[in-house]
Amino acid sequence: MLIKRAPDVRSSEITDESLYLRRREFLQAAAVPVVAAAIAGMGPEARAAAPQDDPLPNVRKGVVTVNEPWTPYEDVTTYNNFYEFGTDKSDPARNVRSFRLRPWTVKIDGLVNKPGDYAVDDLIKPQQLEERVYRLRCVEAWSMVIPWVGFSLRDVIKRVEPQSGATFIEFTTLNDPKQMPGQRVSVLKWPYVEGLRLDEAMHPLAILSVGLYGKVLPVQNGAPIRLVVPWKYGFKSIKSIVRMRFVDRQPVSSWQASAPQEYGFYSNVNPEVDHPRWSQARERRIGEFLKRKTLMFNGYADQVGSLYAGMDLKKNY
Repeated sequence: MLIKRAPDVRSSEITDESLYLRRREFLQAAAVPVVAAAIAGMGPEARAAAPQDDPLPNVRKGVVTVNEPWTPYEDVTTYNNFYEFGTDKSDPARNVRSFRLRPWTVKIDGLVNKPGDYAVDDLIKPQQLEERVYRLRCVEAWSMVIPWVGFSLRDVIKRVEPQSGATFIEFTTLNDPKQMPGQRVSVLKWPYVEGLRLDEAMHPLAILSVGLYGKVLPVQNGAPIRLVVPWKYGFKSIKSIVRMRFVDRQPVSSWQASAPQEYGFYSNVNPEVDHPRWSQARERRIGEFLKRKTLMFNGYADQVGSLYAGMDLKKNY
């Protein structure tokens, strides 16, 4: 299948390329890490557990790609796919109360010049957090519009200096059945693994998120740090990341390993490629009754279509 311009993308939804090529402003050298600052006033147990409604300071407005009403915060934080905490949509919000967010490190290794175990607050310290309004489209044919708070993944990539042989990044979620009761059941092979091509990861729309609605990211939404890739189905945006490994071959993602006939590596939103058990041509926005037409690449065709020029997107689903 050839890449097509999505006919349903309104001009008001297309972001000028210059906007997301803007350089990030840095926090002052003496500033404390922004997420740490949001929970600094709490006691040791509270700091380690999940802060659910704490505001994030110094968040600036970033790329606006969706000129639509936001999905209510209550829906965003109570209707979740996070199988590590249970398979029902309401399980994650119920099962995260004792989850510990600090200390938290992300191992970055593989084909990079600056590998290491990076404290999550040190990872985001050089960045000016932005609010970016993105669609989230799930493979079950429901969708949301969410004001994420985060920073460009490519900033982290540049910081660790990938070697010339690095062509993919493999991401891994925390594996801790004591804290994540869903991992006590073999729904998937744990830990959860996802991956991106390096050029996909370097795209300005790909972010690492630490918040939403101007608040600290709730655990059920992937705290303390998750990936958000808005042109792909939601399961691609891996949560509670503990490792980023730069590799020279395509990783095998968890859903791809579990059901390769249903979940391909690329996972791009494509209304022309049906899931074997349902159509992807239409979706239901959470909070709405009627379904709407699914947009190619979730409405980001003009921005990301060139990444897949010449590829058969029915074969590379």
